[in-house]
Amino acid sequence: MIYPANLLELIEYFKKLPGIGEKSAERMALAILDMSLEEVADFSLALNTAKKKLKRCSICGGLTDEDVCYVCRDISRNHNVICVLEDFKGVFAFEKAGKYNGVYHVLDGLISPIDDRGPEDINLSSLIDRVKTLENPEVIIALKPSIEGETTTLYIKKILEDKGVKISRLSYGIPMGVDIDYLDEITLLNALNDRKDIS
Repeated sequence: MIYPANLLELIEYFKKLPGIGEKSAERMALAILDMSLEEVADFSLALNTAKKKLKRCSICGGLTDEDVCYVCRDISRNHNVICVLEDFKGVFAFEKAGKYNGVYHVLDGLISPIDDRGPEDINLSSLIDRVKTLENPEVIIALKPSIEGETTTLYIKKILEDKGVKISRLSYGIPMGVDIDYLDEITLLNALNDRKDIS
């Protein structure tokens, strides 16, 4: 079927979202057309507001609408235990599981020589600064099991092992190449509870 140009443009934007193919993008675009102008305006406003107001936590790099996220502000959490994640989506996965009581550190990427991304290109220096201020810190590395994840894990171990930091990683059982935020809560909790020291 040939759609009008404006509808095709809308479909193309929806296809840019992860996991959205042609058919899903068409359904979404057509659903937008079924909305009232007021609903479309509200939807557009919500998108713009989220994009403008959501930012990175100044401590952990997670997503927040304030300077410091709710996890880093929570004094009931164990701030000596830091779970290191590739991106902020992993924070939401752990929080949905509801059993982790430490804090997070979001790297915003992984070391990847193939992509010309080194340690200086991800959020590592602030992790080192955070660890220096803690008593008996533990760093739990929760990166996807991939070449880039393993490279980043070994680099973190190398820079932290002489600083008195207990370093562990999620247990395997997480399939190779799977992003943390795609795991169900039970698999994620089992991996967290069964984490291993990095030798």
